[in-house]
Amino acid sequence: MAQAFLMMMMIATSSINFAEAFKEEGGMGGVIHVGGKVLCQDCSQGWNEWVHGAKPIKGCKVSITCMDERKRVIYYGSDQTDEAGDYEMTLNKYINGGKELDPNKCSVRLVSSPDPVCNIATDFASGRSGVKLRRPTVVYRDFIKHVLSPFYYTTPMCDEPDAATTTTHSSSSSYAKQTKY
Repeated sequence: MAQAFLMMMMIATSSINFAEAFKEEGGMGGVIHVGGKVLCQDCSQGWNEWVHGAKPIKGCKVSITCMDERKRVIYYGSDQTDEAGDYEMTLNKYINGGKELDPNKCSVRLVSSPDPVCNIATDFASGRSGVKLRRPTVVYRDFIKHVLSPFYYTTPMCDEPDAATTTTHSSSSSYAKQTKY
């Protein structure tokens, strides 16, 4: 009976040590999960299809960039979407020899789309400019996950030109023409 008790104590102690080591080495306690979906919106459809009929894109690249206090990149990672348009990135909370990563200084954005028709990144849900990680969506014990709103690509025919860029460009070229004389 004493041997069984001693064996149980050894197993319990080794389990606790394993769990602590796992946590310190970037296990569940040291990991941040980021996930979401990438869809294609086609503006050539009717309004209802455009809003509710977005289709997932397989193979889109989505990236995450994390900065430090001095606004230097300390982490960059990316993932590609699956058949359902879903991506899932996992990053260690502790990098560079134990320095803790601040998720509030991380930004997720669209990078590229393999779809030859639907390949213009939109800024719906800040997909083109990047969305900052704020509050986690799921927190359960040591599990932390940020589930982001869907990002969207669209077709070139749906892309609206940026009026500020066009105005700036045309005014600078007219300025160049005036300075030649």
